[in-house]
Amino acid sequence: MITPSQANYPATRFRRVRQSGATRALTRETLLGVGDLIWPIFVCEGENAVQPVPSMPGVVRRSVDMIAEAAREAADLGIPAICLFPYTPAEKRTHDCAEAWNPDNLSNRATRAIKAAVPEIAVMTDVALDPYNADGHDGFVRDGVIVNDETVEALVKQALSQAEAGADIIGPSDMMDGRIGAIRAALESHGYSDVMLLSYAAKYASSFYGPFRDAVGASGALKGDKATYQMDPANSDEALRLVARDLNEGADMVMVKPGMPYLDICRRVKDQFGAPTYAYQVSGEYAMIQAAAGNGWIDGQRAMMESLMCFKRAGCDGILTYFAPAAARVLRGAR
Repeated sequence: MITPSQANYPATRFRRVRQSGATRALTRETLLGVGDLIWPIFVCEGENAVQPVPSMPGVVRRSVDMIAEAAREAADLGIPAICLFPYTPAEKRTHDCAEAWNPDNLSNRATRAIKAAVPEIAVMTDVALDPYNADGHDGFVRDGVIVNDETVEALVKQALSQAEAGADIIGPSDMMDGRIGAIRAALESHGYSDVMLLSYAAKYASSFYGPFRDAVGASGALKGDKATYQMDPANSDEALRLVARDLNEGADMVMVKPGMPYLDICRRVKDQFGAPTYAYQVSGEYAMIQAAAGNGWIDGQRAMMESLMCFKRAGCDGILTYFAPAAARVLRGAR
């Protein structure tokens, strides 16, 4: 807090506390730690498979057996959680999206493999139909319209299958109305009262998702856009109403997505509700930093760490980021 009694120059010299690394550390207002990171990982079919994602330099899809190895790497680095996103084969992308709640789909198999190999790490899963939908949308499409209530029924089945597989945190990213309350009620009634919900409460219809859609194979399938269910980038007050609704319906934590273009939303959410607040540093944000670094235009490591620090400064309790392993190594080396 700035006080009116602050002395004028030269009694006050702000550069005094900046003169060395030691004094800068003593006066640093925001701290970033490995425990603030969640690592999003893409899972694909096959064995011993590692498939680069061209639009996300350094990011790969991994088969289930390789996912378990990645989870061990994360745990050894001190990363507390990973988040799974499946690259569903084209033949399993259907209009009824039944693969979304198949007990043996990629996400559920990966969850079980991780919990068997690295039980101490938290597994977060994604609830939305787009990886399984022939139309590429997060919900069912009927006569060109993404229908809400029928989709929510499907999302409940998907969430229950993920809870049964052992997911610790379920992340509804679909932005359908009423899905948090419906999922929470189903989890309670089926004996999964300890499963957490990290709601993508303020998810914007953003242009920064393109590389992610490549990574999960949804780019070619998507017909139209997602503006009827994801938020208008021009809106801020609406984000607070959505967060309030999802907390009231049983969300344990809330998410703002994308991250860096929406730091003002992160701050407003944290200040208004004080609830555990997260941001997703999405694929487009990651790809821009990697591309600029790859061309020698910026210092990639410094830009990575600065970008992550800004989420903490904006009030976030944690960050989903593809930089998680690299950032963890930097942070562990700094100790």
